[in-house]
Amino acid sequence: MKVGIIKEGKVPEDKRVALTPAQCEEVLEKYPEVEIYVQKSPIRCYTDQEYQDAGIAVVDNVDDCDILLGIKEVPIPELVPNKKYFFFSHTIKKQPYNRELLRAILNNNIDIVDYEVLVREDGSRVIAFGRFAGLVGAYNGLLAYGKRHNIYDLKPAHQCHDLNELWIECKKVKLPNDFKIVLTGSGRVSNGAVETLLAAGIKKVSKQDYLNETFDSPVFVQLRSKDYHEKKDGGAFEIKDFFANPSDYKSTFGDFLPVSNMLVAGAFWHPAAPVLFTKEDTQREDFKIEVIADVTCDIEGSIPSTKRPSTIADPLYDYNPATGNDEEAFSSKDNITVMAVDNLPNELPRDASEAFGRQMIDNVLEDLFVTPIGVVKGATITHDKKLTEKFSYLQDYVDGKE
Repeated sequence: MKVGIIKEGKVPEDKRVALTPAQCEEVLEKYPEVEIYVQKSPIRCYTDQEYQDAGIAVVDNVDDCDILLGIKEVPIPELVPNKKYFFFSHTIKKQPYNRELLRAILNNNIDIVDYEVLVREDGSRVIAFGRFAGLVGAYNGLLAYGKRHNIYDLKPAHQCHDLNELWIECKKVKLPNDFKIVLTGSGRVSNGAVETLLAAGIKKVSKQDYLNETFDSPVFVQLRSKDYHEKKDGGAFEIKDFFANPSDYKSTFGDFLPVSNMLVAGAFWHPAAPVLFTKEDTQREDFKIEVIADVTCDIEGSIPSTKRPSTIADPLYDYNPATGNDEEAFSSKDNITVMAVDNLPNELPRDASEAFGRQMIDNVLEDLFVTPIGVVKGATITHDKKLTEKFSYLQDYVDGKE
């Protein structure tokens, strides 16, 4: 079986890779019937030379490989017919901008396995970049506050060689006393953010203390869904019911607006769920939040100030509460500074790739190479020019009916 690691073709460029050089060596040793070929790339975080030094073949193209591993969506002209691809397709939520990609995958008789739906029986994902999105997202929020008030200057995450250098940079953070950060979510993303906030010397406190106490050093609180939602009919909060019927709940996040200086948004949001807060809330006299690091980056979603995604090169912009428009970063002290980079793990591509590849080896490759009936089969969206049964709900999307 021949496996090809493809050159990333999407713009803006992505430097991550599914398997590092050392991990390729590990795979070849564990599965002697497998061959790995790496397509030449001038942008990949691990250089062609690093793969060659590890004894991995580096080639101009991987068209003769059976399985092709990427990260981001493959541009339609670069798709190779009759192959099995692994990448994040961003089609399972019927994203309009990738409808033509899914059509091209079907027309070219491609099997696409989407990393996002590689899940265990209980529905938990086996592979993800979420931790690094949280790590970098929280870091960028701290960077934004330092720039906004000109009190410290952090090196951009993408200029750090690796995660260790980012941790060293965190020591420069000097926040005011009684500075409060509210963090939403309890999954990989949010727990990654917790790592960064702790590295910056910020203490974690309970919801009760956060809302009611003052402190002589910066603190943060990590909120689960039950901490900022309640049932409209006054009934008890039940997490399964909340996920099944989010429209039956209302947000109580307004309690945190007068006491928080920064928001790090790391919780998954369903369009049927209540928003965190509204445009009108940002105009309240007691609205205190100055910086919002929206790691989830849902445009016009749960946070009204997230008007557009930002980029690694230009990660910050301002939201004007009076007009509801985005403006240049730091253009007014009355604005809210927003960080909404939508490919945050790409700022630490070597560390993110290493962690991702570890999950591939531990959770996916046995199914792929030995017993192809488990998580890989369940994450296969297309086969034989048709949608698989699990993803048949995408047919109207493919046909342009919705």
